[in-house]
Amino acid sequence: MILSVVLLSFAADAASVPTWSKDVAPIVYRSCASCHRPGDIAPFALLSYKDARPWAKAMRTSVATRKMPPWHADPKIGHFENDPRLSEAEIATIRSWADGGAPEGDAKDLPALPKFAEGWKVGQPDLVFDIGKDYVVEATGPDENTSFTVEMNLDHDIWVTGVDLQPGNRKVVHHAHVKVITPVKPVAKSQASIAPELDLRKLMVREGTESWLKLDAPVIDDGCGHPGGGDYPGVDREAEAVLASFLPGRDADRWPEGYAKKIPAGSKLQFQIHYSRTTGQRETDRTRVGLILAKEPPRFEVKRRDIHNHYFLIPARDEYHEVTACYTIPEDTKLLSYTPHMHYRGKDMRVEVTRPGAAEPETIISIPDYDFEWQTLYKFSTPVDLPKGTKFKIIAHFDNSANKRGNPNPDEIVRWGSPTKKEMMDGWLEYITPEPSKTSSTR
Repeated sequence: MILSVVLLSFAADAASVPTWSKDVAPIVYRSCASCHRPGDIAPFALLSYKDARPWAKAMRTSVATRKMPPWHADPKIGHFENDPRLSEAEIATIRSWADGGAPEGDAKDLPALPKFAEGWKVGQPDLVFDIGKDYVVEATGPDENTSFTVEMNLDHDIWVTGVDLQPGNRKVVHHAHVKVITPVKPVAKSQASIAPELDLRKLMVREGTESWLKLDAPVIDDGCGHPGGGDYPGVDREAEAVLASFLPGRDADRWPEGYAKKIPAGSKLQFQIHYSRTTGQRETDRTRVGLILAKEPPRFEVKRRDIHNHYFLIPARDEYHEVTACYTIPEDTKLLSYTPHMHYRGKDMRVEVTRPGAAEPETIISIPDYDFEWQTLYKFSTPVDLPKGTKFKIIAHFDNSANKRGNPNPDEIVRWGSPTKKEMMDGWLEYITPEPSKTSSTR
């Protein structure tokens, strides 16, 4: 009798343990598989029980600590449509599965494998452009920041609703940007004539394809207390026309219906690629970009503006160094997304906006634990209204101590620079203005 009770109890306990097929795979396929699949950024796949079983305990720890899925924004501030965080119930399911021996369960309960566009995250593109050659990255030497300009041969304006910038060789492409070079660009005032002491052409050290600010260049940690906001004067950051970026952890770009980016007739594409020599072998790369064209003229033009501080100085061993950058919104704007960008010493970043007539600033996003290896584009669930005259303020902190994971050298005084061993302090904004776009043609 006692044995029967024990056996029944054991059977009941076994039946209550979640299984891979019925309980865990649906969670993984929905929230993890986009990265944990062959050829993507994650170091291993999670598409089958055979894939997942060896990682059961690691999965338990990663989801319980919310290390995975990666999400670094403060959940108490703002709402984001691409927030991948698991619910408490989903975390409990994975925890119980791992603690219960990680059973497979009945294969009949397994959901269909998620479908991914073959080679492209935005679907099959209408137009594809690459850097024009197989670029050789030698086995040794410093990192490279290399540019490639290619003709688009456009005889009319086009509007794109999706952009997928893909490295040809993920082992050496750390990050990349693609810009639109238009036939006629706005003429910016000379930065030297506005503030000759801030002329970056004279303040930069250049070594090969890399550049960084000299140690004795002017120091502006509080960009918000400076007329340029921390950037150098006389440059129209909107005119740089960044089309898309590839960064660790950043997804491809796809905009809602009625939203699109414009590429004028006669434009060229400029690929800016950061190569790192990580394999110790000679490698080749042929990075490419795929464009999805709008079927109809869009209602709104998606634009991007980059806000920088170029003049900060981080002292050696400083574990909490503050740097700010500011920008005054010149017209009524709706903010669609925000991307923070720093390097290995980046510690945290938040954004405050002070609207005209407001007594206090409002924090719209905070990243309390910035991770250089996972640079997310944060898409607001509802566009953030920023009326004309709103002050946009970025507050960032850097940790140059020996305790900062990945710090290249805590004894170094650090300035702005393109190498990852230097630092950057950027905020990348995607936005629209309330006025509908003046479209010409889509194809």
